[in-house]
Amino acid sequence: MVLEYKRLAKDRRQFLALTGLTPKEFAELHRAFRNAYEKAHPRDKTADGHIRQRKAGGGRKGRLSTTEQKLLFSLVYQKAYPLQALLGEVFELSQSRANRWIHRLMPILKQALDDLGVLPTREPSKFARQERRHQEAVELIIDGTDRRRQRPKSQAKQALHYSGKHKTHSDKNVLVVNAKTKRVGYLSQTYAGKIHDKKIVDIEAIRYPRAAILYKDTGFQGYEPKVHQTQQPKKSHARGR
Repeated sequence: MVLEYKRLAKDRRQFLALTGLTPKEFAELHRAFRNAYEKAHPRDKTADGHIRQRKAGGGRKGRLSTTEQKLLFSLVYQKAYPLQALLGEVFELSQSRANRWIHRLMPILKQALDDLGVLPTREPSKFARQERRHQEAVELIIDGTDRRRQRPKSQAKQALHYSGKHKTHSDKNVLVVNAKTKRVGYLSQTYAGKIHDKKIVDIEAIRYPRAAILYKDTGFQGYEPKVHQTQQPKKSHARGR
């Protein structure tokens, strides 16, 4: 059974689990997504830019016929990062069509997020300036995120992408999130799962607002950027030791 927006939106918990958004948040993002899609792909033109010879919407209905369905497809892909063949099964598309939709819709999603002012920067040198524009309390949380990936074919890449912590092959990013609003302000480049969080931030060299308070976990032990204060929970020790 194809995953459909109208049916999924009735189950808030499942909707959140599959997309990372509540139905209300989805609706807010959808307005920007629809505008960005219609601007990039006008209804009077075909996908390859030619003038349509028949009315838009004529002919066979596709599985991603509405912008709600297109956004759902995009968010499920971003949230779960499944194999394209599996994503195609969920939306009743061939693997090749799923691949084409991914490449068509990801720039639209990025533009929609940018239009809403919530697209995280990926440029370390610009992060401080971007945060000052938001005029929010500068309490930040830094964390590493792992997502599973296909096992690489070469043994060298297998070793590089194998995360001993998660016992699987993965890719990794570092996020910086506003502690009050939960807005993701910074997203690092993608690294192999074996690389430690501390090494990633050393490579990235993120510039923070000087007034920031930065909360970090033990994966960032020894990381002391130029901020007002860093806070890290202390490791608990077993009683009697």
